[in-house]
Amino acid sequence: MPSLDCYREFRTDYAGRELIVETGKYAEQANGACVVRCGDTVVSVTVCMADKPREGMDFFPLSVDYEEKMFAVGKIPGGFKKREGRATDKAILVSRLIDRPIRPLFPKGIFNDVVVIATALSVDPDVNPEPIAMIGSSVALSISDIPWDGPTGSVLVGMVDGKYVINPDAAQRQVSRISLSLAGTKDALLMIEAGASEVTNEEMVGAIMFGHEEIKKVCAFISDIQAQVGKEKMVMELYHVPEEIDSAVKEYASEKLDYALSTFNRQEREEREAQVEKDVLAHFAEIFPDKEREIKDSLYYFTKEKVRARIFLDGVRPDGRKLDEIRPIWCEHGLLPRVHGSAVFTRGQTQTLTTCTLGMLSDVQRLEGLDEEESKRYMHHYNFPGYCTGEAKALKSPGRREIGHGALAERALVPVIPPESEFPYAIRVVNDILSSNGSSSMASVCGSTLALMDAGVPIKAPVAGCAMGLIKNQQTGEYVIMTDIQGLEDFFGDMDFKVAGTEAGITAIQMDIKIKGISEQILLDAIAKANVARKFILGKMLDCLPEVKSELSIYAPKIITFKIDPEKIGDVVGKQGKVINKIIEETGTKIDIEDDGTVCVAVFNDSIEKAEKAKAIIQAIAHDPEVGDMFVGTVVRILQFGAFVEFAPGKDGMIHISKLSDKRVDKVEDVVNLGDTVKVEIIKIGEKGIDLKLLEKLS
Repeated sequence: MPSLDCYREFRTDYAGRELIVETGKYAEQANGACVVRCGDTVVSVTVCMADKPREGMDFFPLSVDYEEKMFAVGKIPGGFKKREGRATDKAILVSRLIDRPIRPLFPKGIFNDVVVIATALSVDPDVNPEPIAMIGSSVALSISDIPWDGPTGSVLVGMVDGKYVINPDAAQRQVSRISLSLAGTKDALLMIEAGASEVTNEEMVGAIMFGHEEIKKVCAFISDIQAQVGKEKMVMELYHVPEEIDSAVKEYASEKLDYALSTFNRQEREEREAQVEKDVLAHFAEIFPDKEREIKDSLYYFTKEKVRARIFLDGVRPDGRKLDEIRPIWCEHGLLPRVHGSAVFTRGQTQTLTTCTLGMLSDVQRLEGLDEEESKRYMHHYNFPGYCTGEAKALKSPGRREIGHGALAERALVPVIPPESEFPYAIRVVNDILSSNGSSSMASVCGSTLALMDAGVPIKAPVAGCAMGLIKNQQTGEYVIMTDIQGLEDFFGDMDFKVAGTEAGITAIQMDIKIKGISEQILLDAIAKANVARKFILGKMLDCLPEVKSELSIYAPKIITFKIDPEKIGDVVGKQGKVINKIIEETGTKIDIEDDGTVCVAVFNDSIEKAEKAKAIIQAIAHDPEVGDMFVGTVVRILQFGAFVEFAPGKDGMIHISKLSDKRVDKVEDVVNLGDTVKVEIIKIGEKGIDLKLLEKLS
């Protein structure tokens, strides 16, 4: 048994709950490891770094994985193998949440593989594991010997009854107007991910700053842990471009780069930049042999420096726009005749084709994870094929970026999707990016709004989005904010700040940064400028499609829903499904029945009258007959003394010959025959059956 001499336990108050961090007991061979507990939620986090830089690597190879173990919520995984398989979309999104705030704090020039693994071992529905996993990553990195400029803290923030709540419980999350995941250092914000129900700028900023106060306490707690048990940080030889190469490249390439960047045409600029690189490599091939990588890196950083300087000092963006100017926009809708709803949204060189498909509620996505959520009625998918950036790439399954962008667009639109009671449909929206030059996720929000409106989905309000960028002088703290950033500005800038919402307020925010945090003032300025941009874009969208189409596509299913007594479901379905299958065959409909008695009847490419007929039949079956009830039925048997009428599948009654007419009837067949459709009234319910009276012969 291993020695527990190094075991330490640390406790602190975490927004009214006790947060416990354990170190020195588990995963002792990792560079850093901890177990974090809050309520009944337990998350293990480990971090390891490779001994040597990866050969040929030109970016920091950080890998973050969040593992959902089904035993954490007392479930056995589904499927044949009965073990956890590919990470769920939710797990991938949490991995991204952990990654984004820790990545900017690693030193530049580190090319060793670093792997962070957070494993949810036990999950309390009232204690969300995401911020616990994020705190665990900060603790594990802080106490490890890996160079890292933390710690960071993380919280969730909700807004219930007009008041901010840190780490809301399950009941509070259901009614919260804001769902905000926040991370940062004691001095600045590093990551924002939020969904909201059309909140104002002030409400959102208030939530962010409220959460940051709790983050400061978490950072102080982790700093104390690091001081007590943290390893000494290793001294690493970080990659850098040698000074003699860097200065030589800058001197030789300066004027050439100025010329390359002087055009506002992207294709021409890229061609000029490629020629500059070719010239520079050829010039220094003999001067600095075997140093092609260093020469390229020097040229890259020099290009970045010049682009940033042109924006920061001169206000000149790569495509010639003003700092607050939005690229040209054009839209169209209804371009795909057989699709329930379709639209194209184009902003500059970013273009998305969006489609909307409507289905029955049985088409909802079934979920298997650690959340209590078991299904998803509104599904949003985002695809980013290679051709959208002119690259010859084969199609692959969606990666983390695609899943993240789809989730962001989904979060932006969920607040305006009509409830199931008003619009009983499952909804799937798909964004296929046709061309990308920055902010394709926000273009997806805009295109999705148009596709939903084109499909006739009665959304609460149109939603648009825009991405804001940042260039900040790290020495002076001065900064400029750019509206509607394109690819190069995102690549060379310090921030990608996406804000989506309606005319009334914000529905989603996502912030990624490359520097060590932003201030409250930068946040306020970015949100204010995004608000102006969003309203401008909404105007362009409404010029294309002013309102939701009044009718669904003829190819969309026509659906009606109603309730029956759950105890009558067996009667409606019948033995081996014979009753419901007969109704489906007779009416040409598709029928779904939920356990709570909700019945969904749909017709495809046909009139709604068939659905109404099926509804009437089902209601008749589910209804307990009473004296005075009137039905339309079919004569199914004739005897000498009367006729039997089936007024609902499996339910019949007899019309005595004396009740066939007010006049004397000598023979039943003189009034009705087998197969006749008749209208009847129940006049008696007895032990021997139901007695009927003929009201009218219909056919």
